[in-house]
Amino acid sequence: MAITGQLAEFSLPELFQFLEQGNKTGQLTLQTAAQGDEKQGNSHPARTFYIWLRKGRIVSASSYSDGNGLLRLLYRKGLLQNITKEQIQQFGSLVVPLGVYLKIREQVTPEQLKLTFYTQVMRQVCALFEYSQGQFEFESGVKMPMQEMTGHMMLPTEVTLGALRVLKNWDALEEKLPETNSTLESAIEGKPHLKLNELEWQMWEFTNGTVSLASMAEQLRMDIEEARRVAFRLILVGIAEEVPMVAAASRSLMSETPADNDADDLSESFLESLVDFLKGNAQ
Repeated sequence: MAITGQLAEFSLPELFQFLEQGNKTGQLTLQTAAQGDEKQGNSHPARTFYIWLRKGRIVSASSYSDGNGLLRLLYRKGLLQNITKEQIQQFGSLVVPLGVYLKIREQVTPEQLKLTFYTQVMRQVCALFEYSQGQFEFESGVKMPMQEMTGHMMLPTEVTLGALRVLKNWDALEEKLPETNSTLESAIEGKPHLKLNELEWQMWEFTNGTVSLASMAEQLRMDIEEARRVAFRLILVGIAEEVPMVAAASRSLMSETPADNDADDLSESFLESLVDFLKGNAQ
């Protein structure tokens, strides 16, 4: 059964989150539409791209449909100099990933294979995050392409974090960023197991539902747009969720032990949250 949709409605980061949480195995095909202005130097041509997942983890990616994307990459890196044509012809019938085969034969080192996988997945997939138009199709039950696989795998959330940290053009995701007058609440128990950078850890400390994004940015001396993007990363990898300040403030009030109805008995954090919310609506 195939799952299809439009990138305008379901962005690539959201799609990755869905496939990982669903522990999906299969082939994701992305057909992006040309966008941008060539005269301004920000144009992106139409592309067809293939990403393979096994049990919710990315195992390979390629822009070639002939199954030789990894071979081309290895050749460009100068790692196939000692391979004969007869061996290359046998690659199509491999029962183990090509990278594993080459490592067993000591034709590539584990470090070379790791860097190749990083180039194959991270560098290629990162460029796809700038596309806002196009369509996708995920087909389960597809045979894994051994000739395109290094033997390494990576969680889509890890790819998402890495891609969004270096993303320069956020136009495709602008409408999905959290509002400045909303707050963040933790979506997990305990601390995250992902490798967060310094800014992400600093914002994570505010995931208690009492401080607006605008206030977080001010306290962390961070540009408000950068704060929205950092918060978006935490949301997409499933460790935080966006909550309207008024809802978070209401929950905070309900959790207080009832005493009387005087304003003096309201918690200080609730009053601060309410002020932040009113300021945000006044902007």
